[in-house]
Amino acid sequence: MTINASQTKDATGRGWAIVIYGLLLGSIMTVVTAPLVAILAHWRCPGSAPWVASHLRFQARTFWIGLMACALAFASWQGLGYLGASPVTAWIFGYLFFTALLIWLVARCAIGIHRLTANLPIDNPKSLLFGRHSSKK
Repeated sequence: MTINASQTKDATGRGWAIVIYGLLLGSIMTVVTAPLVAILAHWRCPGSAPWVASHLRFQARTFWIGLMACALAFASWQGLGYLGASPVTAWIFGYLFFTALLIWLVARCAIGIHRLTANLPIDNPKSLLFGRHSSKK
């Protein structure tokens, strides 16, 4: 893959993308950084280099997908209680969901950081998984 002249460490917005990946990973310990991710990614995207903008869209989308997944899981968790499921069932559901969400978040950040440090764009920032195009055509 060829890297064009604009895909360098000096590309506009690259520093912000690095900070935002850090905030995404920081949201594992302190949830307050998660909304900052969405705000900063949406704010910095228009003025960034196109390949960096793909990372910023990927980061904002990571926040929104995670938020929607948490809302659905919370509704399901409440539904389990409403249906009379045992507390152990609800705790197991919550544990499994948040473990899967943690793995998904760390994997998205790891792939994003790897591609950012290699000066590569995210292939598919609208992806629900990891931003890669499928090899099947």
